Amino acid sequence: MSLLPLNRLQYSTIEEQGPGARRNPANAVLVAAVATVVATVGVASYNLGAAHTANSLQLFTPVQTVSTAARPVASLPLRQTVGRSAVGTSAPLAASGSGAYAPEAVALPQATSQINSGVWSIVGFGSVITAALLFVWNRMQGKQTVAMAATTANKEGFEMQREGVKKAAADTILTPRFYTTDFDECAQIFSKEFNEHLDMKELEAVRDEFVKDYNQNHFVRNDNFKAAASWVDGDSRKIFVEFLERSCTAEFSGFLLYKELGRRLKEINPVVADIFTLMSRDEARHAGFLNKTMSDFDLALDLGFLTKHREYTFFKPKFIFYATYLSEKIGYWRYITIYRHLQKNPEQQFSPLFQYFENWCQDENRHGDFFSAILKTQPKMLQGWDSKLWCRFFCHSVYITMYLNDHQRSAFYEQCGLNTTEFNQHVIRETNNTTARIFPAVPNVNAPDYFPKMDQLVVLNNKLAEIGANGSPAALQNVQKAPIIAQMVGIMLDLMWATPIECGTLDREETPKLEYV
Repeated sequence: MSLLPLNRLQYSTIEEQGPGARRNPANAVLVAAVATVVATVGVASYNLGAAHTANSLQLFTPVQTVSTAARPVASLPLRQTVGRSAVGTSAPLAASGSGAYAPEAVALPQATSQINSGVWSIVGFGSVITAALLFVWNRMQGKQTVAMAATTANKEGFEMQREGVKKAAADTILTPRFYTTDFDECAQIFSKEFNEHLDMKELEAVRDEFVKDYNQNHFVRNDNFKAAASWVDGDSRKIFVEFLERSCTAEFSGFLLYKELGRRLKEINPVVADIFTLMSRDEARHAGFLNKTMSDFDLALDLGFLTKHREYTFFKPKFIFYATYLSEKIGYWRYITIYRHLQKNPEQQFSPLFQYFENWCQDENRHGDFFSAILKTQPKMLQGWDSKLWCRFFCHSVYITMYLNDHQRSAFYEQCGLNTTEFNQHVIRETNNTTARIFPAVPNVNAPDYFPKMDQLVVLNNKLAEIGANGSPAALQNVQKAPIIAQMVGIMLDLMWATPIECGTLDREETPKLEYV
């Protein structure tokens, strides 16, 4: 699972607590002072068109190595099961390094405050977006929010926490994050006493589907992983490791959140608690499998350390449901698109990891379907102008985040034989069509000017990256970045207020007319 990194929307009303949580009052004051000015610039740009240029968590994974004769990965049929055998689901995982895994007891921090989800005016909404952007761009100065020991660099230039363990990537606007939520509100949402809309038969059917555990024997490694790691070198090696790290962190984030929800809801609604626990099982498998693949490159993440020291971001349950549904569905379309492409072009498959994507993406799809079922038990989350506004906001946030992030790492997709722009546009269109089945409104991504504006954001984002790497003093860089950020805000607001597609299933009788490209 990969939740959107644009998660500081409500930073000014959040009290983050627990290990790793950090707040900078000076930043908050600076953002509050500048937000109104830049929001005004953004809104003006939009109007004039000037901007258009845990108590105790047991971390586990069922990774098992099966010896097979190493041979070129490209020679392995994508549908062939290579050296797989039955594997259980209780092998403990914690601080993942080059050695054996061991259980790690961790405590998930709790957040006590809530995000005010009141009525926003247009300018106010733009100001919030601007404040979030200013805050997270300030974080792009390369600050690390995880307390680390002294580090050294390996031959690829990666900073190492210790031998065989990679230092976590710096916390930036686009890095995956760890999340927490209001568990008391979740308890009310899933309580049959407080929520008359709960369809227990549907939820029981979802639980039974997860219990079947279709991928129990799927994530079994073979010797081709280590062999493939030795063939990948140079820039390709570094890009692939970055992909593995980001994916592992995102999956592990989902594991932590789902595991804690399963524990908290056990007495309130055992069926829903079981579902969250079973989903955490899937996410742990994915994270462990990716982390073990990183270890083939003599790198791995210390997931137990990150659990205790990484900063946690608070989202109200409503926003968790929106964002997680989108993240699971967009994850499905990403994995299946890559798999189908490499199935047709096996010579471009440089790692056996991609062979697992077909079954893997079905986990993402099932998780998304569960959150769809949750949203249907909460009509207020799918009805009314404010819900439509939030749904559009989260769609745009997820789409823009993926589009900018992938274009920063287009070399990875080119290495797979994919065109980064075409790949992203396909994934966004398919995700949008899927999301339209449940969200009351979605962006019109097929509008003639939608993707040209996204491409403008890519160009501006590249300029920001160039400024960040030019070696100038931070104060000068901030001055240079300000007009570019203002243009990006204007384009984002333009996308946000463009005419959406009215859709959904609760407050509309007719089926939405969607254009499939």
